[in-house]
Amino acid sequence: MELISIADVRAAAEDVAGTVLRTPLVPALWDDQLWLKPENLQPVGSFKLRGATHAVARLDPATRSRGVVTHSSGNHGQALAYAARAFGVPCTVVVPEGAPEVKVTRMRALGADVRLVPPARRFAEAERMVAETGATLVPPFDHPAVIAGQGTIGLEIVADLPDVDVVLVPVGGGGLGSGVATAVKALRPSAAVIGVEPALAADAQESLAAGEVVVWDVERTYRTCADGLRTNLSALTLAHLRERLDGIVTVTEDEIMAATGRLLRDVRLVAEPSGAVALAARLFHSGELPTGRTVAVVTGGNADQHVLSAALAQV
Repeated sequence: MELISIADVRAAAEDVAGTVLRTPLVPALWDDQLWLKPENLQPVGSFKLRGATHAVARLDPATRSRGVVTHSSGNHGQALAYAARAFGVPCTVVVPEGAPEVKVTRMRALGADVRLVPPARRFAEAERMVAETGATLVPPFDHPAVIAGQGTIGLEIVADLPDVDVVLVPVGGGGLGSGVATAVKALRPSAAVIGVEPALAADAQESLAAGEVVVWDVERTYRTCADGLRTNLSALTLAHLRERLDGIVTVTEDEIMAATGRLLRDVRLVAEPSGAVALAARLFHSGELPTGRTVAVVTGGNADQHVLSAALAQV
């Protein structure tokens, strides 16, 4: 299976430059070896804008004019809706029932046609929409252009902290980890890129141990509060992670919520639970991680009010 290259990531950086915010590294005042990469500051509140923008930009104009379709619990759907609107093309998002209302509302506000379906039906419904409309499927992670777009985060990390030793990246479907690891390992080979996922949705850890994609059903993955990390890996992302990821750790629900609260209180960053798992690893599992200058990617901030209130209550 062909993996993306650093050249692909650099090409993606050119495509997304006019749409995506170049986020800074924010130092953690309580830890002089830790910086945060706040992708929650993107216009749609998450890193997903990078991959979605690059994927839409790579479509030829005739194909793009027929529109784009995806399946998403919210962040990728918002990102694709934003990118589609920028290019003036229609966008349909198939959303699993139970997705955070704040994400569904924002997708609609960005002009997306939102279709709510049972979680187990979202992939089939997206494929049906593609067959019915002639639109292009832009999946949340299982696509080389999406992976390359997410990898631009790694380019920025190494540019801003050339002597970075550790990069902590949340893992759901694996597109972000695949892209970031590609960029970081090419530019800073000595750095370790470590994936982080909820213990209640630890299919990526199990897949890496097994050497093949291990699928957890929705009844298992939907137990975690980190709704953006409930997706299983694909063969493409597993191939990238096996080749380029240096390890993976899991965090508990209480640790995720505590990290979410820590970001709110001490860094003034609004993070959704999925966006706080990398920090949770640093706060509660430092003994399992390599030492040195560490960057934790805060992937998104699209959280409902009750989630943020619960997070603050744990601080």
